[in-house]
Amino acid sequence: MEKKTPLYDRHVTALGKIVPFAGWLLPVQYSGVIAEHMAVRQACGLFDVSHMGELVLRGADALANVNRLMTNDFTGMYAGQARYSPMCYENGGVVDDLIVYKCTDTAYLIVVNAANKDKDAAWVAAHLTGACTMEDRSDSIAQLALQGPRAQAILRPLAGELPGKNYSAVLQGAVDGIPCLISRTGYTGEDGFELYCAPGDAPLLWDKLLSAGADYGLIPCGLGARDTLRLEAAMPLYGHELSPEINPYEAGLGIFVKLDKPDFIGKAALQAARPVSRRRVGLRMTGRGIAREQCPVYGGDRQIGLVTSGTHCPYLGHAVAMALVDAAFQEPGTKVQVDVRGRRVEAEVVKTPFYQRA
Repeated sequence: MEKKTPLYDRHVTALGKIVPFAGWLLPVQYSGVIAEHMAVRQACGLFDVSHMGELVLRGADALANVNRLMTNDFTGMYAGQARYSPMCYENGGVVDDLIVYKCTDTAYLIVVNAANKDKDAAWVAAHLTGACTMEDRSDSIAQLALQGPRAQAILRPLAGELPGKNYSAVLQGAVDGIPCLISRTGYTGEDGFELYCAPGDAPLLWDKLLSAGADYGLIPCGLGARDTLRLEAAMPLYGHELSPEINPYEAGLGIFVKLDKPDFIGKAALQAARPVSRRRVGLRMTGRGIAREQCPVYGGDRQIGLVTSGTHCPYLGHAVAMALVDAAFQEPGTKVQVDVRGRRVEAEVVKTPFYQRA
């Protein structure tokens, strides 16, 4: 049985098209994917992301455990600071990619992908050492994402304090009297905020935000636009650009692997993994066709890789894709072909992100 978020009734009332996703019933769209995508690029969109998982590590050795579990380095963070990181298996493959918030010197909040929550929790719990405990807080936290160039204008009058920097948070904030963790993060390529609150407060928070944003073009958005937005911004999605078979270097996330810190799970394998033989690249479709996941990519007569995600981007106005290809073909400007339903379509390797806000 799929679970319902605290906002399920709001989605139904707003005529959201409900679909099963990662064990949850969530709206794939309301007014339409293109309209919702464009609202986020030009005004603002509101997403229910309460399906995401939240784990809390506590104890005198919490930092040591976070550093051992993740490839990034979390030393020297201030309370309220957030960092993105892959979490790897011993062989360098990816367990998940996630965001870690420092709450105190002895407490860290880890936000994980919904489909991986139980797997991640089990992995973390099995690898804790020293004075550290893990609590799965997922069922006691709802999450809303307010994304777009007008997000700050909408939220500022409601919140006493907003985080000033990307990847930072007001840990004990409030939105029109509703207690929230207010984070300046998102998955759309736009400025925006992710708001963590008690499940019972989520419907009222949803209503307050939509009311406050009515004059700013704010609309509710579903999973469809969330995916086209993240793809247009070339953000990896677990199960597509990341997996147990794809390591962070292959995924182009080497900047988040800190080999100069003490030992972490997967370090030896990642040290031995370079130079990689394949890399995640961006593709612009120059021929007529839309590349989709698992479409073969060719360089001449030889298959050189597979598409990991692809779509027509509403804001850019053309089709793009991300693909995992032989490293020899990673340079921007390289001409390739994508097999789309048995037809070879011309494409070109381009720099990512495809879209970047001004």
